[in-house]
Amino acid sequence: MNVLFLSISLGSGHIRAAEALQKFVVQKYPKSKTLIVDTFKYINPLIHTVVVDGYLNIVKYVPEIYGGLYRMSEHIKNIDRMSRGFSNLLTPKIHRLIQSFKPSIIVCTHPFPLQMIAHLKKHYNLDVPSIAIVTDFVNHPFWFQNNIEAYIVAHDYIKRDMIECGISEDRIFTYGLPVAPEFLKSIPKEQARKELSLENTLTVLLMGGSLGIGDIENTFKSFAKCKRDIQIIAVAGKNTALKKRLDSLAASFPMPVKIFGYTDSIPMLMDASDFIVTKPGAMTISEALVKRLPALIISPIPGQEERNEQFLVNSGAAVRIYKNTKIDSVLCQVYDNKLRYKQMKEIAGNLANPDSGRNILSLIEKLVNDNEKGLFKYSFNAF
Repeated sequence: MNVLFLSISLGSGHIRAAEALQKFVVQKYPKSKTLIVDTFKYINPLIHTVVVDGYLNIVKYVPEIYGGLYRMSEHIKNIDRMSRGFSNLLTPKIHRLIQSFKPSIIVCTHPFPLQMIAHLKKHYNLDVPSIAIVTDFVNHPFWFQNNIEAYIVAHDYIKRDMIECGISEDRIFTYGLPVAPEFLKSIPKEQARKELSLENTLTVLLMGGSLGIGDIENTFKSFAKCKRDIQIIAVAGKNTALKKRLDSLAASFPMPVKIFGYTDSIPMLMDASDFIVTKPGAMTISEALVKRLPALIISPIPGQEERNEQFLVNSGAAVRIYKNTKIDSVLCQVYDNKLRYKQMKEIAGNLANPDSGRNILSLIEKLVNDNEKGLFKYSFNAF
């Protein structure tokens, strides 16, 4: 089985979804060929730099502009047409890659490469079954293609929304986002803390994603003002400047603090924690849900992350905290209230999809087998 993953590194979540699913494929089919392609970087490094750096600069420095563009793109069809037109222009190199790699199936974890695949299916008679993994807790028109065999979504409400938008119900699967196998194994909290040389007390895990975006520094200071026994684990990701600032601040903190840069120990850090404090990126949240870890949400990027936040808060698995929020008051409401804390953990567990990777792999097997038997006619058209 040859599996081609097409993604884009706008943040880490899209690539991580592909990497997580890739692990399930390789575990079951060790002789399979798999390839994860950062699509813009593969097609043209200059385009990748312009798009990715432009995105990061906007969300860091003028996030309200990104939010406005996101909301416009939900309702103004010309923006959707521009996105599709841009993607279509970039398809030739991806087409050559497909002809060379000869995938049994294509998995897209970002809408831009999905638009390319839909274009190739419609205009180049591409007959490879394709799956879209919608990497947020919200739907968006950029994902809408009616010649994609399967959509993987995080929740039934997204499925209902997509059906209303014209996607065939039998192509939508509420399997959730795939999380890496290492997140499916847990150890007792006390053991995790011991292995990490932490104290056995109330523990919060502060994360800003792999790029360390978000109001991490001010949130870090807010937790330092807590008048209770608490310890802080902070993960700065690849933001080395942020890590240096956090290291400097931590020296004067009255409570135990452990600070990480980029680390592969996130599963154990989650096992050791009572809360995760983070931006509502869908992959980080999906991993936390599998760990039944309640979330305190900070700094959502306007647009999809605001929608992710609304979903989590409305569901009861998270609480939003702001710049001037008194952390002691929040912890009094959601931790000292044992019923509330228990409910948040249970809701997180109910929203989690620990079998996502295995379920998606089963679907991949079915689609590949059906295609080999000639059960697909590929007669549908893209939007």
